[in-house]
Amino acid sequence: MAAGKEEVDYVRKNLIHADTVKKEQRYQKLHTEFSINPFRKLHVLPDKPMSRKPPEALLEDTTFIEAYRRVHMEPAKKYPAPITESQEIGWIAGPLIQENRQDPRFNFRRFKTDVTQNAAFFRRGLK
Repeated sequence: MAAGKEEVDYVRKNLIHADTVKKEQRYQKLHTEFSINPFRKLHVLPDKPMSRKPPEALLEDTTFIEAYRRVHMEPAKKYPAPITESQEIGWIAGPLIQENRQDPRFNFRRFKTDVTQNAAFFRRGLK
């Protein structure tokens, strides 16, 4: 070994490189589907008014229309389950049990007793 030169540790270099690649791949996401952004307005320019060329028949892009409709749907209709923790609150908007008006455990109707009738009569007299 020559003076002033250190020996290269290839195993350590490889470990550092592998760790760097893992960190990079943690934040990378592969996008394979590409579409038009439904939030951006498209400016369609018409032909010249005196043009003799017949207008081309344009076919509707049903995928774009469906994506546009899906963007404007409520999250409960878009996804089968809540995506974020904020969506968990209020995800199930309907009643959890069937409503039964005859069940006294859940239905507290107002009724008058002799004490409440007396208090109501007394309040009416003060006014």
